[in-house]
Amino acid sequence: MIIKTRIFELCDGNYKNLSELAKAMGISVSQVYRVREGTRNINQKFLIGAIKAFPGYKLDDLFYLAPD
Repeated sequence: MIIKTRIFELCDGNYKNLSELAKAMGISVSQVYRVREGTRNINQKFLIGAIKAFPGYKLDDLFYLAPD
């Protein structure tokens, strides 16, 4: 199983671009971009950043498990 995220669908309307999203998450734009493109796995820093950037959402709203 692999962790996937819904934050890119949720950021429409909340953040104008990946730079704003990355700043709210406290991580680099390149990390956000690589996760979105699927070239980088979601790590602890990304999880914590997503929770900070989307405080009104539960963890289950932001992430889900998918088969490899």
